[in-house]
Amino acid sequence: MSIMHNVEIAWDELLDAFSGSEPGRVYFLDKTTGEVFFIPANLDDEDVWRQMENNAERFVEIPSLDISLENQIMLRFAAQVEDMELKPLLDGLLNGARPYGNIAEILSFFPEELERLQEMRDEFLASRVRQWLELNNLFTYETDALHIHRS
Repeated sequence: MSIMHNVEIAWDELLDAFSGSEPGRVYFLDKTTGEVFFIPANLDDEDVWRQMENNAERFVEIPSLDISLENQIMLRFAAQVEDMELKPLLDGLLNGARPYGNIAEILSFFPEELERLQEMRDEFLASRVRQWLELNNLFTYETDALHIHRS
């Protein structure tokens, strides 16, 4: 039987860690304090890594958003786009066809779609974080409220 931890965790910090906004960092959550922190991935200090491993019940590594999940979000988003000017640009970008572009640059000309993509990404990340919190027997006030409202 596992023990449920109930600590206050900064939701925005947890979302940032899950989104992997800073490459080259390994993010952790301290289950005792709720603190989200990182260690440089290339840190060459065996003692630090050993401490993290030996205290795995307290420090839980936060998985980052990998490229395949990011691509899934983009594919779902592109499939829902109805704008006849934007759709071929996104399809070309996702298929690697010319002109090569950056999604942020393309969507800068379509602010409503950029906002919709961000909302879709935020919803995906929030769902993923909630599942991870439950898997690790951690609950925030937000997830507690969600459980209450679902009942």
